[in-house]
Amino acid sequence: MLTTSPYSEAVVALDSSEVYVKRAPLAPPDYLVWEATGLRWLRQAESTGGARVVAVLGIADSSLHLARLHPVSPSEAAAGDFGRRLARLHASGAASFGAPPAGWHGDGYFGPADDPLALHLGGHSQWGAHLAEDRLRPISRVCRAAGTLPPATCDALDELADRCLAGDFDTGERPARIHGDLWSGNVLWTSAGVTLIDPAAHGGHRELDLAMLALFGAPHLGRIVAAYDEEWPLTDGWRERQPLHQLYPLAVHAHLFGGGYAASVAAAAARLS
Repeated sequence: MLTTSPYSEAVVALDSSEVYVKRAPLAPPDYLVWEATGLRWLRQAESTGGARVVAVLGIADSSLHLARLHPVSPSEAAAGDFGRRLARLHASGAASFGAPPAGWHGDGYFGPADDPLALHLGGHSQWGAHLAEDRLRPISRVCRAAGTLPPATCDALDELADRCLAGDFDTGERPARIHGDLWSGNVLWTSAGVTLIDPAAHGGHRELDLAMLALFGAPHLGRIVAAYDEEWPLTDGWRERQPLHQLYPLAVHAHLFGGGYAASVAAAAARLS
């Protein structure tokens, strides 16, 4: 043991040049444990061809020790490989919609380490119920109370939550093992291939990760999606459902950062009316 923290564990001894030390002094005390648990759960799928995930070397002194990654320029070939591997990661599955990564109990976190929101977790047999009760209604309450979204936009989120509960958007998909925060900054292009970092991992709808890549842009996105679809064909209407998957991250951004994100939430909700 390298510290008295209840979340500590031994760190694998490696040359310091091969270790990246992540510190989050302003984060909740178990934030880095949440991140490490999600990384390990996602990494389990590598044995069946799933997406590469950065290796956790240990937790010590309120810091997370990860294998250092060496970035390279994105390429079409790496994008195709990543698309196929992402499909296999998703196919490794989860116990339910909203299920936490193995070894984690209670809610998780979503957002920057120094000011994250609670990520509601649980267990739903239907994706629509999970989206309504764990994402849309909670973020609507938070934004309504803080005034970070207009009341009309919060009303639109609540109306969409009602439709989700009624099953309007359910596709019969089984719960997937998803990264949960797959914007391009959490997708590192390395000499070994695309490697994932910083997840909000849980059991969810596989379209969410693709919608996040589309929301904030990713290099060679078309090739990623095409390779994914070749490995595990996407369900009809997936493009039309993208705004539904994007509502929660957009609303979180509106709450935390303001700017034009409130208008983006309203626009996404309007496309689903």
